[in-house]
Amino acid sequence: MKTLFIDCGISGIAGDMSLAAFSEIGVDLSIIENKLKSIIKEEFSLSTKKVVKKGIASTQLIIKTEEEKHSHRHYSHIKKLIEDSGLDEAEKNIALKIFETIAIAESKIHNSTIEKVHFHEVGGVDSMIDIIGTAIAFHALKIEKVICSPVATGNGYITIAHGLYPVPAPATLEILKDIPLQKTEVKGELTTPTGAAIIRTIVNEFSDIPSMVVQKIGYGAGTKDFPSHPNVTRFILGEV
Repeated sequence: MKTLFIDCGISGIAGDMSLAAFSEIGVDLSIIENKLKSIIKEEFSLSTKKVVKKGIASTQLIIKTEEEKHSHRHYSHIKKLIEDSGLDEAEKNIALKIFETIAIAESKIHNSTIEKVHFHEVGGVDSMIDIIGTAIAFHALKIEKVICSPVATGNGYITIAHGLYPVPAPATLEILKDIPLQKTEVKGELTTPTGAAIIRTIVNEFSDIPSMVVQKIGYGAGTKDFPSHPNVTRFILGEV
């Protein structure tokens, strides 16, 4: 069985780390970029660069866009963009489920409905690229099963659009309900709402790495550097 093991027990997971890790295990980002440009009308470019995080060579996703940093979109707008796109039905379903997962969490926290929810950080072009790109990448690899480690979320506080919030952020914690978390002393956000929604959507089982024949290993790098550990999410593709 073609299986993906997501190792996010040290430094969590974010959308850009997910897509970068997928590129390391064989997904062609140029194909993803072309598909994304049929959906996202704003100008953007998608590339990667090799970086070293605490001694581990990894891939960092680079997104360049002219969009204002704090722009936002309503969930209903993003949903229509995906539904009307030329993506395969499987790609649409994964992307829609990830966005819906975030919308449900946000609507609960803000006492709203999912159709009225407007995304701040998650509604930007870069987050749309992370989520829809991950959906395309996941479908391209024809993965049959996904297993994930307990999830490191981090500690402390972060400043977001609504102000100073605890880590994990409320939306992240809501999405990760019933999912095992990994204790960590790291101060800072390790798992984002986008990363949480990705694993909530594609993961079948949460456990340690299974008995498997490893075929490919990918390290997706985050933008931050921590003194205690490499800021990477590790994807292990193989046969179980």
